[in-house]
Amino acid sequence: MRVISHGLSDVGKKRTLNEDSFLADDDIGFFIVADGVGGHAKGEIASALAVEEAYGFAARGRPTINAFLKEPTEDNLFQVKRLMESAIQSACYMVYGLAEQDPSRHGMSTTISALLIAEGLGMVAQVGDSRVYRLRYGTAQQLTEDHTLINYKLKHGLITPEEAQRAPGKNVITRAVGHRDYVQVDTIECDVLPRDRFLLCTDGLHGYLVDDEVSALLTGGIEEVAQRLIDLANGRGGRDNITALLVDVQ
Repeated sequence: MRVISHGLSDVGKKRTLNEDSFLADDDIGFFIVADGVGGHAKGEIASALAVEEAYGFAARGRPTINAFLKEPTEDNLFQVKRLMESAIQSACYMVYGLAEQDPSRHGMSTTISALLIAEGLGMVAQVGDSRVYRLRYGTAQQLTEDHTLINYKLKHGLITPEEAQRAPGKNVITRAVGHRDYVQVDTIECDVLPRDRFLLCTDGLHGYLVDDEVSALLTGGIEEVAQRLIDLANGRGGRDNITALLVDVQ
């Protein structure tokens, strides 16, 4: 399989600083978006540092990926899963450590949604409320779970979906990279087929999406779709930074 990606990031209409970061490496099949928290350049530093550290860790783990491709055993699959989780943990430790050394950056952190594609395997690592979607045969599916207070209450039956629509604090996240020196990472395994399309995005985009329109929005040329998503978020308010990273499998 071959992958082709295209990403765009926009400051939006209300912010003066873009604290989102993203990175794509089609050669090793690694893709990541991050949404920094902290303000006054702290979030920007947190997201950029986390993306760089996670990517470096994944790139150094190429032998682990190759071992799985050569022998797709359960043990080698587990090692790929550990690689993705460790990449995010390493980023967490780096961001936390930098904040500990500089009191002005105390409390900075970031969300992360990362995707590794190794032939027919997709491995997602998730912390926070950025998202990964997969478009297959014209139907979009959200692969990740938002680590937010609202979603926690929904999962545990504390509020109804209708109440969630009206509830305050929709952007309160329950997990972040760098808030402490360790974070619980969700790792999600999925299959990958030719003609699949993945979208990695921050909440500045998906906060404006309606579930039943995502499939249609993701259909079209990869560059056209990326720009369409940025324009849609800005057209609906652009209250936050907006990042969309599209990955096509061929």
